[in-house]
Amino acid sequence: MSSTPVSMSPLEAVTAGNYGYLEQLYNNYRADRDSVDAQWAAFFAGFDLAGVSPLEGPGKIGKMDLQLNDLIQAYREYGHLIAHLDPLGHNVQRHKFLELKEFGLEEADLNRMVNASIFRSGGDRCTLRELITMLRQTYCGTFAVEYMEIRDPEHRQWLQEQMEPRLNKLDFSPEQRFELLKRVIQAEDFETFLHKRFPTVKRFSNEGGDTLINLLDEVIHLGADLGVDEMLFGMAHRGRLNVLTHTLRKPYEKMMSEVLGRKTTTHPGDGDVKYHLGYAYDHRTPSGKVIHLSLAANPSHLELVNPVVEGICRAKQARKGDFERLRTVPVLIHGDAAFAGQGIVAETLHMSELDAYATGGTIHVIINNQVGFTTNPSDGRFTRYPSDMAKSIQAPVFHVNADDPEAVAYAGRLAIAFRQRFKADVIIHLVCYRRRGHNELDDASVTQPVMAREIANHPTVRQIYAQRLIAAGVVTQAQVDEYTATLHKQLEDALEYAKNFKPSDNPPPVYGAWKDLASPGKDWHAQTGVSKEKLRALAETLCRVPEGFNVHPTVAKMMQQRVESVTQESEINWGTGEMLALGSLIDEGTWVRLTGQDVCRGTFSHRNAVWFDHQNGRPYCPLAKMAEGRARFMIVNTPLTEFAVLGFEYGMASADPHALIMWEAQFGDFVNMTQPILDQYLSSAESKWGKYNGLVLLLPHGYEGQGPEHSHARLERFLQLCAEDNMQVVYPSTPAQYFHMLRRQMKRAYRRPLIVMTPKSMLRNKLAVSTLDEFAAPGFIDLIDEVELTDKSQIKRVLVCSGKIYYELLAERTKQGIKDVAILRLEQIYPFPIEDLQRISQTYPKGVEVLWVQEEPRNNGVYPFIGAKLHYYWEGMQKLVYVGRKPSASPASGSHERHVAEQADIIARALGLASLNTQNTSNVTSGTVGKPLPSNVSSSEIVPLTK
Repeated sequence: MSSTPVSMSPLEAVTAGNYGYLEQLYNNYRADRDSVDAQWAAFFAGFDLAGVSPLEGPGKIGKMDLQLNDLIQAYREYGHLIAHLDPLGHNVQRHKFLELKEFGLEEADLNRMVNASIFRSGGDRCTLRELITMLRQTYCGTFAVEYMEIRDPEHRQWLQEQMEPRLNKLDFSPEQRFELLKRVIQAEDFETFLHKRFPTVKRFSNEGGDTLINLLDEVIHLGADLGVDEMLFGMAHRGRLNVLTHTLRKPYEKMMSEVLGRKTTTHPGDGDVKYHLGYAYDHRTPSGKVIHLSLAANPSHLELVNPVVEGICRAKQARKGDFERLRTVPVLIHGDAAFAGQGIVAETLHMSELDAYATGGTIHVIINNQVGFTTNPSDGRFTRYPSDMAKSIQAPVFHVNADDPEAVAYAGRLAIAFRQRFKADVIIHLVCYRRRGHNELDDASVTQPVMAREIANHPTVRQIYAQRLIAAGVVTQAQVDEYTATLHKQLEDALEYAKNFKPSDNPPPVYGAWKDLASPGKDWHAQTGVSKEKLRALAETLCRVPEGFNVHPTVAKMMQQRVESVTQESEINWGTGEMLALGSLIDEGTWVRLTGQDVCRGTFSHRNAVWFDHQNGRPYCPLAKMAEGRARFMIVNTPLTEFAVLGFEYGMASADPHALIMWEAQFGDFVNMTQPILDQYLSSAESKWGKYNGLVLLLPHGYEGQGPEHSHARLERFLQLCAEDNMQVVYPSTPAQYFHMLRRQMKRAYRRPLIVMTPKSMLRNKLAVSTLDEFAAPGFIDLIDEVELTDKSQIKRVLVCSGKIYYELLAERTKQGIKDVAILRLEQIYPFPIEDLQRISQTYPKGVEVLWVQEEPRNNGVYPFIGAKLHYYWEGMQKLVYVGRKPSASPASGSHERHVAEQADIIARALGLASLNTQNTSNVTSGTVGKPLPSNVSSSEIVPLTK
């Protein structure tokens, strides 16, 4: 068989080879038709039918035809290398790949008549010189497309059919050209007005890339004509104020108030700087279509918004039934340095090709200022273009010179048409410059003196395009001056208004899907119990094996145990509790989405939410089956990344408060890789932007002797981020508590992010089980009092703890027969249950010893957050004692033996089986709670906190 790729047409393959190759292939075909690919066989069969050879006779493919084909293909592939893309003039005029001699041609051939039919520009015959002129106009002008590396021939062919017949240029009417000029004047004069009135205020202007506004307008207007009813934007600082005012139509008055530094929203939070804020607007296009536009708020971490916008888009598509993904379109605007340099961009691009994260294609706009802060491109990337990374997803790249408004507008139209046709990403590389420094207080000439000098001497795009239209008779100087004067008056009037009046919130801080979800008051509880009859029915439904499905024996046994534990009201474990929680929510019509690495099975083999036929591997998901007709359930094993995945899920949860969106870390420690999402979105978006969210993070946590990176979900970091009731941090200790916690998240009339320290060893701990009655109980308990020792008058010591260590304390207390030490479980750490603690403390004897016990080091875990609170709110406390590991730079020991000894020492001290003093000890008795500690090991410490 021939090695010619099946995806390439014979003609394309010919252009990649030579005449000798064609001859060899034809000879092989004549000897054995099956020796060549089917496409080649069909190609040669056409010549057989005509009774001629492709190598001879009137219809033959001659040497000149192959040379021309090679020439045309070369311009399609390499024409962008000599295109006029840089407004500052640093363009290459020639390239060796496009020299005539590369194709066996010479200057004398330029006047020869040639067959140009392969080039889709019209007539079949022209001179070679004319053909090259057309190729240069199409592929080497101010708009050049890089697309020949795309493997899909339909994509390549469609682009050729759009570009080549019109020589890659649109003919705009005089009215359309004047509108383009108006947009350029708006963009430039808005920036110069702000610079004149507020010379020391940062605004990160887009001067030099002013035609971005034209680009976005064309994407929006043609998109609306192609069926788009909503467009979601994400971008960093550069040009943001311009996009807000001229694309999102944010009133000049509101913008001026923000530039003046005034708080312009009624939202009670702290707010944010003007170039981080978002906005939304219903825009009516020139054709009369209405399209909803929204720009997502964005923190300083430049590309962090990318997966967030994608997640918002995915949720909106799902809610409106836009499963063809043609009505809701994401547009991401990047800086050149950030696109090439920040890993979250690559992660988001990668995810776009996966079914669980697909949004039907994103319009990416790279604003190439040719400098990143003060870093030259040669120091910031090794590739020719910042867009080169996008080649991994086979996206076409539209390189366009920002000094040509018509080329920019055409690029925008072609991009949205491609996206709607193929539901695939497309990249617009807007090559421009930065007229001022990184911000308006920077002097660019200090670090880029040559470029700064070139820019200072370079006319603005407004000047260039106005003169071009005046020279063409499209507009007059008087018309330009009149429009400019009108615009300046609008800006002046808006500034005067903003000095004395505060614009109203429009849109309001909370609207759309969130408008009926009020902020929480003092009561964070909810009625979440489910009847035992319903729970039994759910268990039987969700554990039933469909007919003809060969369930794996291990899974079959697990499901049988789940059914029996519920129907017989015996000990219900963690996996069963989660199944019942999700099943009951789905049964009530709630959409559920759970993503993370290995979530289908569960990292610790505790979930098995998806079964795989033991014979053929066919998947079956009982929760998804049950959801049919009443809700949706999606569970997805994610790619091996946390950063962009969590950003995507955060975006989904921000757009749809009526869906339970959960992300589970493979190990809780892996949440480290998502820290910017936690800091700049999850914990602070409500305060900064008035944006609510109900995302649930499931973070396996607990010291099992698995080392520093498999023990600790950095509980203390979340608690450091807690303030103003911004989120919940929970460490449930029973399956029923976990059940009520998940249901509570959706049953309250508000949403807050929920951080859950989920178990590892507790998943199979015989003590960590619940009864069916506990699932039918009213709801989640924030602080669980002692449950076994009923005579509190005999209590001399109270241990307060969270999570897994409770069961170790309980087991040793039972073993030792201790009756005077009570154990309390703090299940919800934040918001801290003050009233519950005060009430429970009043039931214990005055002066009882109170200890906070944890397995994490003292500088980690709950203690740094909770110590003072326990001390303050426990009625009559004189001294609070900390028992746990000493402060440590590492979260846990890497030695399992040391871990066991440390844990035993903590349990012994807490229960009074070892000395409670401030000195470290190593004399733990082997016969009671564990092996003695080596003499050089410091296991734990006791820290009293006194009033």
